Parts: sequence; C-alpha cells; structure tokens
Amino acid sequence: MLPGWDAIGVAALRCWEVDARRAAEQAGSRDGYAVLGGRRAGRLVEIRPDIDALDEPGFWVVVGTFEGRWTCIRFAEVAPEPATAATGGGHEAPWTPMPAGAWRSSLEADAYRAAVVTIRDLIAAGEVYQVNLCRVLAAPVAPDTDLDALAVRLARGNPAPFAARIHVPDAGLDLVCASPELYLRRDGPDVASAPIKGTGAVPSDLSAKDVAENVMIVDLVRNDLGRVAEPGSVVVDDVLAVEPHPGLVHLVSTVRARLRPATSWADLLTATFPPGSVSGAPKSTALRAIEALEPVPRGPYCGAIGWVDSERSRGVVAVGIRTFWREGSHLHFGTGAGITWGSDPDREWQETELKAARLLRLAGA
Repeated sequence: MLPGWDAIGVAALRCWEVDARRAAEQAGSRDGYAVLGGRRAGRLVEIRPDIDALDEPGFWVVVGTFEGRWTCIRFAEVAPEPATAATGGGHEAPWTPMPAGAWRSSLEADAYRAAVVTIRDLIAAGEVYQVNLCRVLAAPVAPDTDLDALAVRLARGNPAPFAARIHVPDAGLDLVCASPELYLRRDGPDVASAPIKGTGAVPSDLSAKDVAENVMIVDLVRNDLGRVAEPGSVVVDDVLAVEPHPGLVHLVSTVRARLRPATSWADLLTATFPPGSVSGAPKSTALRAIEALEPVPRGPYCGAIGWVDSERSRGVVAVGIRTFWREGSHLHFGTGAGITWGSDPDREWQETELKAARLLRLAGA
C-alpha cells in the first residue's frame, strides 16, 4: 500500500489536522494559501491556467476539474505544517452545520438507477465496459461561511492520506479535500498510480463485481502510463489490496512505471487524465456516456488536486474525491459508483450513499 502525501519530501504523515485560521494568518490570507502534503504554502506568486507551468521552477499547487480546466498556483513560501490540536490550539473552530435537508442531488435515486440501466444497455451493445456514474450535491451557504472550520472537522472525523485545504480567491478556489486515492506520485522518472475500484462498509461486502472492475481499471491505468513510460517498465503490485478508511473499505491496486527521458508534467497529465478510476473503459466512450447522463459538470470532484516541486521533479496528485468546494452561494460535494454489466441499480445507488454519508454527517450537526 502506498502512503499518503508526504512519502516524498516530508517525514511520516501525521493525522492531518490544521487550525486553518492560523494558517491563513501566517501564510497571508490576502493572497490565499494551501495546506497539503504536510506543507503550508503561502505568498502567492502567480496563477496559470496551463499545465505547462508545472515544468517551470517553483512549488506549485495544482487543481484540475474533471472537465479539464487546470489551475496552477505558484507560491513563494512553503513550510512544514505540523499536526495541530483538532480544537485549533485550545478553542473549537466555528462551523455552522449544514442541515441534512439542505442538500439537493443532481441525480435523485430514480434518475440514478435509470442511468445505471442505460449504461448496462451500452455494455450489452458492446459500446463500453465500465462507466463511473456520479452525482453532485449542492446546498446553499452564507457568504461568510469559513471552510477552514470544515477542514478541521474532517481532519478530526475523517483523516485521509491526501487531505488538502486550498483557499485562493483570485483563482476561484475554496475547497476542502479528504481524498483517499492517489492519482499520480512522481519522483524523478519513477511514477505510481493507485486506482480505487471496489467499496464496501466491511471487507465481506466486496464482491466479484468489485474485483472484476478493479482489474479492468488497472488495465486502463497501465495503458495510460504506457504512453509515456519506457517500454517494459509498467508493473502492477499490491493487487487488490483491501484498504481501510473511516467508515468503509476499498480495493486498491498499484501501478508503477519509469518515465521516458524528458517526459514533462504536461506529457504525464495529458496521457493519464482524467483518472481511469473515475471515468471508465474505454475512456473515450465512457466520457461520452458521462456527458450524456450526468446533468451538471463535476468540477474539481473526480479531477486532480495536488502539489508539484518542479525543480526536484517531484509531486503528488490525488484524485479529487471526498471533496467539498464552494461555488458562489453554494457548497458542493460529489459521490459516485462504477457501473459494469454486473451492477445492480439499487446497490450502486447505495454505494454512492455510503461514500457520502460520513462526510455529510461531519458537515452537518
């Protein structure tokens, strides 16, 4: 099993907890800040909309939407962010709980089940093998709602290996991420990806369908990395590892490769984005099905959230699942499930509920 953010550049990851009010004060709330990978980044230098920026000198925080809109933010100050008391140094961080009834889903239960049936029809016709079907929840929030406090609640109640807090108003970014899934870890020419496919409340919930789906997506990730890897260097290890997370378990496999000389970050991201685990196979056909069946864009959900230290050819980017983000007057949260021929519409709906339940409780009362 791969460790979290700090396997590169930071000593062992501690339970990620941050009094983000203090982080904002130290990093400079005027410019924005980011806390991820055991680091706190501040003093914003520039914001770029192109992934070519990631090969220019500096420490970059990168957020990519599922639809392929990239935001690359270079910071001048980067410092270790130690684990802090969950109460924020002796006082409880304020948070106005989100009422359960405030959330509205882009696909309600009947519509989601019908979309599962449609995907199964596409599979039966031989057009696609697997499609990740998602829905986005939205709830109104007050203009002065502080997501720093939500970050503290998630750190306490749902510690995650790729937790992140990014607040950069000039880039339109205000999000809290509790992702358990590694999209890309790069250390020089060595790269790894650890797709998650298969979810249950306990290990006995994992089924033959979950195993088949994981193997299918691993093959897709192998092919994606093979586009930029040295021939023969793509290997799979930790196959079908059962990985525990708060309130559920996942099946995780790890794919590693050695990149060809002069492979840029733009090359690597272009070859592999969007992540296979949240799109489907074949990827191009799955993306067309997603566009047809999902009524709203996913935004940063199922996209990419991470950091790049270009001067050291290092970086870690997570799949943007288990993520809250603010757009205008609404807070958003996404959840989804992978659909195969073996999918049962009711069970897939319940999987989306399981993935969302703990985090929505933490955001609630």
